[in-house]
Amino acid sequence: MLNENIKAIRKSKGLSQQELAIKLNVVRQTISKWEQGLSVPDSDMLISISEVLETPVSTLLGEAVVETEADTLKAISEKLEVINLQLAQKKTMRRKIIRWLLIALCAMIIVIFAALIILSSPYLGWDYSDPETAVLGVAFHSFEWLFVRVAPVIFIAAIIGIFFTLKKE
Repeated sequence: MLNENIKAIRKSKGLSQQELAIKLNVVRQTISKWEQGLSVPDSDMLISISEVLETPVSTLLGEAVVETEADTLKAISEKLEVINLQLAQKKTMRRKIIRWLLIALCAMIIVIFAALIILSSPYLGWDYSDPETAVLGVAFHSFEWLFVRVAPVIFIAAIIGIFFTLKKE
């Protein structure tokens, strides 16, 4: 009877044998032996069990305890609450990472624009009679032409993304 009550109350509280053992400072095998009826806790340990399980000693020693659905639902709701908290933390972290990547993208665009302004298209003065120089000049011009047209759109989209990833209170 005691063994069945310990097991039923432990499960209704949502505790594993290992968790109960840790709270009682015993090994898991001791809990297993109690629940199988192979051994019995002494009186001091019985009081400790009743305190950990928040159950009177008389209930532990008394009639068979039936697991109540409310306790099971309570344990499930507590676990779901922990999972929801972890998911919220992941979402917040992901939002922060995205915001900082967007800020880095904006900074990179500004730096490249500044470099292009300072250099002011140096390839325009190159001698294009050499084929390798001509290919390199065309590559620089293509990059500059494409960057000047696409970067502002990307920059504006990144700024909008930064505002959307700000933490909403």
